[in-house]
Amino acid sequence: MPAKKRLGFFSRLLDDAPAAERYRLVAEQIAHAEAFGFDSAWVAQHHFHEAEGGLPSPFVFLAHVAARTRRIRLGTGVVTLPLENAVRVAEDAVVFDLLSGGRLEFGVGTGGTPSSFTAFGLSSDERAGVFARHLALLRDAWAGRPLPGGDHLYPSSPQLLDRIWQATFSVSGGTRAGEAGDGLMLSRTQPRPEGAPHASLAELQEPIIGAYLDRLPAGRPPRIMGSRSVFVADDRAEALRLAELGLRRSVARFGDPSRPGAGATLQELITGYDVHVGSVDDVIATLSADRVLDHVTDMVFQVHSVDPPHPLILRSIELIATRVAPALGWSRPEPSPAFNKPSLPLAA
Repeated sequence: MPAKKRLGFFSRLLDDAPAAERYRLVAEQIAHAEAFGFDSAWVAQHHFHEAEGGLPSPFVFLAHVAARTRRIRLGTGVVTLPLENAVRVAEDAVVFDLLSGGRLEFGVGTGGTPSSFTAFGLSSDERAGVFARHLALLRDAWAGRPLPGGDHLYPSSPQLLDRIWQATFSVSGGTRAGEAGDGLMLSRTQPRPEGAPHASLAELQEPIIGAYLDRLPAGRPPRIMGSRSVFVADDRAEALRLAELGLRRSVARFGDPSRPGAGATLQELITGYDVHVGSVDDVIATLSADRVLDHVTDMVFQVHSVDPPHPLILRSIELIATRVAPALGWSRPEPSPAFNKPSLPLAA
């Protein structure tokens, strides 16, 4: 594994505000992350369900963010590929990558809520097969190979083939990503199997990493993202107060039977929902104990499911960059000489 880790910020665009304000706030959060040296920013795609995610069109949003940033890499975490036309996704991704100066990181997954598939006239039971077909078609398009009917993508973009990431909860998914030579995206939390309701996140994810590394082609450098729920504040009591509000709100909305319920203590909720919260020292201690982070190339942090107010998200970004991430092996990148130069002229 490379000695230097990369640091990322992730958002599902869940700020307590109307959609347009959510987009404004998260764009500001990403610009703030760039100012403090974060290497990447990622957004999730979600259709229909505003409590689960606020963004159905990630490339449109990221194009807006690209126009107000210069260095930070911009990723989809993830595009729900079975619900999309693969050729149109390939085209949008290429255009965005060119306009952003080559900053796209392309994360994909099988998705999502079953009802979302129904609204698109699809069945969620078919998602695995559709995902495989769409991803193969997307690779052909980017590589410049002929598409059905004989046309070729314009512009083609073979460089994007090295920036595909696959999200998974399973060992088989880790195997699939490794065999393809893609990056591996591991979630901030994931369902516990029936036989191991109290398994740690590391116990669930280390076998996925092992399967990925076992199948990675020789000479192909690993790319492993470990996403984690992190909220760090100057005031530990305030961090815990907000964590209790956010986590109990999640319990009330989603009621996951595999996790602690409404009668659980705050500490049981923090443990059950895999959240790292508190002061700088608290968060460094719990993240340092997470064995998965020893293996990752990319540490990517999000405030969900605490979802504190916007000013405290900005402060958490600052504390992560200046104190937490350096304690975990990250170092701030050196400023580029071209950092302040726009890649494209901006409208007045």
